[in-house]
Amino acid sequence: MRETVHRHLGKLVAGVAVAAVGTAATVAITLPGTAGADTSAGARGGTRAGQGPDAVRPGVVEQAPAERGRGTGRDPLTDDEIRRAEKIALNGQLPTTGENVDGGRGPQRLSVDLAEPEPGGADDPAAPRRADITFYDYKSDTLLTRTVDLDTGKVERTGTQRGVQPPPSRDENAEAARLLIASPLGAGLKADYKDATGKELTSPDQLLLSGGVYRAAPGAQPAVLDQCGTHRCVRLFTKVRNGPWIDTRSLVVDLSARKAAALDRG
Repeated sequence: MRETVHRHLGKLVAGVAVAAVGTAATVAITLPGTAGADTSAGARGGTRAGQGPDAVRPGVVEQAPAERGRGTGRDPLTDDEIRRAEKIALNGQLPTTGENVDGGRGPQRLSVDLAEPEPGGADDPAAPRRADITFYDYKSDTLLTRTVDLDTGKVERTGTQRGVQPPPSRDENAEAARLLIASPLGAGLKADYKDATGKELTSPDQLLLSGGVYRAAPGAQPAVLDQCGTHRCVRLFTKVRNGPWIDTRSLVVDLSARKAAALDRG
């Protein structure tokens, strides 16, 4: 495994392999979240520390039960409150002319969060529970926020903003990876994935994904990415499931234009 990981490494910067323009590079160092990457001698049949007949069996961690019911004060939203907030927001006639991240009808839901309290209500346990639900309309590149009162079931206010880019959602990261895999710029990512696993990369489901919003800076990117910030653009951090990181930081996916591009190398 270690030999194949090094095959696609690019120039090392601060201990991290940086992708060459148009390709991805497999990161051969340990990064946060790499637990489960099996590249030790144990993966080739040896015995690792903690294994064997005298090894202590790992404890079983039970999944926490879903939170239900109603929270109080500044408690995080419960599962039931999140579902209720979404239902209230959707019943408030969201624009059906908008588009979600994959071009479907209606805006893309991003997040559901506990709303900031009204003045003087921060320490009142009986204060109304309110939630902010955010959506992104890819047709108009507009952020839509609805504030709902969970007690009355009413939409209190609706706000729209342009040029505001919250962190990408899980669905947006998956769509960015799908576009990158289908793009010629994804060739390096697919080659590194095959080196690490022996399998073809065909779906975002084969990767662990996180992403960050990319904003254009004067002269820092090719012209195709100049609208990033007005457009919704994502830089992905990709990891093989139970395997190494693959460095795709030099690649940006413009979800609004549905195009991938490589950052200029300085």
